[in-house]
Amino acid sequence: MLLSRHGYLFGSRARSDRWHLDRSAYILLSRIQMDGPMSIGQLSDAFGLDASTLNRQTAAMLRAGLVERIPDPDGGIARKFRVTEEGAKSLDGDRGLNIEVIGGLMEEWSAQEIAEFASSLQRLNRAIERLEGRPWPRP
Repeated sequence: MLLSRHGYLFGSRARSDRWHLDRSAYILLSRIQMDGPMSIGQLSDAFGLDASTLNRQTAAMLRAGLVERIPDPDGGIARKFRVTEEGAKSLDGDRGLNIEVIGGLMEEWSAQEIAEFASSLQRLNRAIERLEGRPWPRP
């Protein structure tokens, strides 16, 4: 709760022009980049969000040129969202900044402490996903 409450990573966005994406765009783009093109229905299932919320968020990402709508590569009826080159560039840039900020926060931590934290955080995330019934497939 404190991690998300502090919102350090996303709060620092307001203090810097180096960031490109808001929190929802960062999360949605990350998922689409990892899983490939996704429809509103698939995003709704993945995140447990209402379709109207996702319509607003994806419309903003379309206007910003971060995603594009494409026909379903598998031949389905629903159109899907695919990350554009600009979206990937923005996502990669913000991901790099996130890593930079976290690196600064953990600069006095030992390699073992960082590894233990990463392992515990991964375990916590997977437990939450399991509880919600929304596992996030990872490579």
